[in-house]
Amino acid sequence: MPNAKCQMPNGRGGMTSFHSAFGIRHSAFYYSPMQSLRIAKFDIRSPLFVGTGKYATYEIMQQALAASGCQVVTVAVRRERLVDQQGRSILDFLDLAKYIILPNTAGCFSADDAVRVALLGRDLLEKQKNPGADWVKLEVLGDKKTLLPDPIDSLEATKELVKEGFTVLCYTSDDPIAALRIKEAGAASVMPAGSPIGSGQGVLNPLNISLCLETLKENDPNYPVIVDAGVGTASDVAIAMELGADGVLLNTGVAHAKDPVKMAVAMRYAIEAGQLAYRAGRIAKKRYATASSPFDGIISHVPGE
Repeated sequence: MPNAKCQMPNGRGGMTSFHSAFGIRHSAFYYSPMQSLRIAKFDIRSPLFVGTGKYATYEIMQQALAASGCQVVTVAVRRERLVDQQGRSILDFLDLAKYIILPNTAGCFSADDAVRVALLGRDLLEKQKNPGADWVKLEVLGDKKTLLPDPIDSLEATKELVKEGFTVLCYTSDDPIAALRIKEAGAASVMPAGSPIGSGQGVLNPLNISLCLETLKENDPNYPVIVDAGVGTASDVAIAMELGADGVLLNTGVAHAKDPVKMAVAMRYAIEAGQLAYRAGRIAKKRYATASSPFDGIISHVPGE
């Protein structure tokens, strides 16, 4: 959980404490530290993955990433997304010594295109000496309207990229069978969609996400499953983690918030709260109420007794 030592930009060229910036008192209660996430050779301290697209400015992006506490940031490597209208590369605005870059194949609609873009991302990050050169977030989309994954081409691209030596994290639907096929093809992590990309609808079908988790982790409890897409606010992140997800990847929910930096802070707390709640174990849902205090010895009439 964030503590008083966390630092973030203060907007005046300096740094200020995380809690001071948002008027948050640091509680003295004990809490368990966040569980790190391991994907192939990558040890990741924060299960919150944050995208770099759609921010009003690169400076706001920098502040939001810092406030989120993330270690992994995703970057679309197609040229039209990597370089802005002024010819500036987004990589120049990221601390490549601090962040692990997760290149993604956003905007690809075929397996062949996705493989080409993944290879481009590897080349770019190898030149930058960033460890993210060895992995890729695979997106092969079915159409521009829904931005849902193409199940056939996603499977084909996964197989090809695994042959090329990539650690593949593959975006898929919340269909547990489709997710399992992606895992069987060699994906190091499967990333079922909570809802369509950028929709802000959150986890629309918790049952299917739960089925994905159950199916993918059967006899393999440490297999990493990351809920990807559709996050609109902090509660969506908490819900995904409470279901047992190992992480959440988001972008628009922060980038398009009225205050992206404050929303990034909210997401940071939410992912930790959700993970702690899952580890703590929620109470069972019941049809009827259960009194917190016993009725034994009560002197007044209890209706129905």
